Amino acid sequence: MWRNPGQPADSYYQVRPECTDVPKTRFKIKAGKTLSPRKWQAAFTPEGYLDISKTLSRIYRGGIHPSIRGEVWEFLLGCFDPKSTFDERDEIRQHRRLQYARWKEECRQIFPVVGSGRFITAPVITEDGQPIQEPLVILETNQDRSAETGNSDGNGTIQSRLNGSCSEIVRKLTSHGPLDQKVIQWLLTLHQIGLDVHRTDRTLVFYEKQENLSKLWDILAVYAWIDTDVGYCQEIYCWE
Repeated sequence: MWRNPGQPADSYYQVRPECTDVPKTRFKIKAGKTLSPRKWQAAFTPEGYLDISKTLSRIYRGGIHPSIRGEVWEFLLGCFDPKSTFDERDEIRQHRRLQYARWKEECRQIFPVVGSGRFITAPVITEDGQPIQEPLVILETNQDRSAETGNSDGNGTIQSRLNGSCSEIVRKLTSHGPLDQKVIQWLLTLHQIGLDVHRTDRTLVFYEKQENLSKLWDILAVYAWIDTDVGYCQEIYCWE
């Protein structure tokens, strides 16, 4: 009897139509083996307790269905205790969202591009804490998008808008005197995060949108700020 080779999972990842040379995933969805949405829901009690033993057993046998991968990994990574209830996890989620919002605002106060819907791919500061007036950064952080499209009005020329944007960044970075080492090290990582974010899974439709790229940049930038022991490395964004 021939074994069912399984269903390819590629259809669950929306690829840009012009990308015709994307390698096929080797993962196959196998009926009766892969952890399916139905089996995942059935693994919880009415209160929300998860039967982690049976769940892990099925994952070992056939992996995780792409549609539930995110929520399953919250348990595998230890974000939630399998013995927690639905209500307890909702409370934890709410607390974490509020905490992230506070951290992001803290970062935004230091560097206003955080949370703005944009990100940078060029350095903004030197190793000794001096702001860099890099033209690319000026364009990337300029809040008035007309400066990028070549438009101008009665308020001034394109160059004056760009100079004003750069001056604002410099002012915010140095407004409280010399920067401490933690701030300098964090600012030095921001453009590297931006470079990596810009090339993250560029074949996927999801990452065509600037807003999705900037959200990823925000998350990585905030994490680099709060966890100075780890900071930022390329492997981190692979978990996204």
